[in-house]
Amino acid sequence: MPLGIRPDTGVVSTPIIQFAYGAVAFFFAGLAKGVSGLGLPTVGIGLLSIAMPPARAAVLMVVPALITNIWQMLIGPGLWQLVRRLWLMQVGVCLGVWAGAGFMTGPKSEFASVALGIALIVYAATGLMKAHVPRVPAKTEWWLGTLVGGATGLITAATGVFVIPAVPYLQALRLPREAFGKALGLSFTVSTIALAFSLGASGTLDRSSAAYSLLALIPALVGMAAGQRLIRLMRPETFQRWFFLGLLLLGAHLAIRGIWGIG
Repeated sequence: MPLGIRPDTGVVSTPIIQFAYGAVAFFFAGLAKGVSGLGLPTVGIGLLSIAMPPARAAVLMVVPALITNIWQMLIGPGLWQLVRRLWLMQVGVCLGVWAGAGFMTGPKSEFASVALGIALIVYAATGLMKAHVPRVPAKTEWWLGTLVGGATGLITAATGVFVIPAVPYLQALRLPREAFGKALGLSFTVSTIALAFSLGASGTLDRSSAAYSLLALIPALVGMAAGQRLIRLMRPETFQRWFFLGLLLLGAHLAIRGIWGIG
């Protein structure tokens, strides 16, 4: 099975169905990325994990996430200033991924679906409640950013999703809109690279899976283009509300299914 879809999930496992499901998942992940500037791995891994282990979903997400986030990171000036400001956070991400290596692929990998579901629920609930994040004082950035990076790395290693707590922290820095988007791209790029090394070291990411991940870039880019057009026709608040509601339901499904499977 090229995409690694499990026969016990109830998903028809013919090659055509596998590729069609994967393409749809990556299209909607790209759509979210095109509208909001984030959400590609969050949506993609969440949808793919319905039909395959989270580790396999994370492998397929490597190339689309890496390419789209590098592109987002490099748009416009100011990257070097952000690197100097956020480098300790990125070091923390790498250390966190290293410390959590094997969570998705090791002997306790059955808990990965539960962890992914919980991460999606927390992220969605935060977005739906529009929780106010207090501003981070400049003098605390050096140690708080490192802690946030480490926590993000651990969650990335456990779930393949790297939005919590990185995104709320970057929001709390009160960066200008363009700089915020570039900071997201920087953080997500580092997280993706660290995760790719971790998956490669475990043997989960190999040449075959990398080829499928490269192929997944096509529907992801199509979805991004569609999302950039959609944002001109739809109020961002409306999209965000449905986006977070969908993530909440998806996270609940994955968490409940994972707990049921463990039990």
